[in-house]
Amino acid sequence: MKTSGSTEVVVDGESRPFPDPEVVVRATRRRFTAEYKIRVLREADQCKGTGGIGALLRREGLYASHLITWRRQRDGGSAGLSGKRGPKANPDSGAARKIAELERSNRRLTEKLRKAGIIIEFQKKMADLWASPNPSDNEEND
Repeated sequence: MKTSGSTEVVVDGESRPFPDPEVVVRATRRRFTAEYKIRVLREADQCKGTGGIGALLRREGLYASHLITWRRQRDGGSAGLSGKRGPKANPDSGAARKIAELERSNRRLTEKLRKAGIIIEFQKKMADLWASPNPSDNEEND
């Protein structure tokens, strides 16, 4: 219930700030701390009777799926409640990227060396052919 002339709301004897009714252009994702999640889960576990959890969810502005997710995280350990969303950071990703780059470079240079070896062998054979006297040339000069 809203008190007259103030920007606070009194809910269950607690005074809370009244939310700003202005609609924001772009909504921001809400972030909940581990302490907040634990507090809400304790309150939800203590709710007795019908409608207790629903009243808690309405008061906190949460959904039932929040409780389900947070309970799963809690059962997995308290570190799960404060875990960040998104892909897990791989500490070796920089090293793995560097290794892959070096392997590509190694393959490229190995192929280049193989081609250079073929060219050198060809040049040796050509040099032997040009340097050796042709037997037919010797007969014509005599």
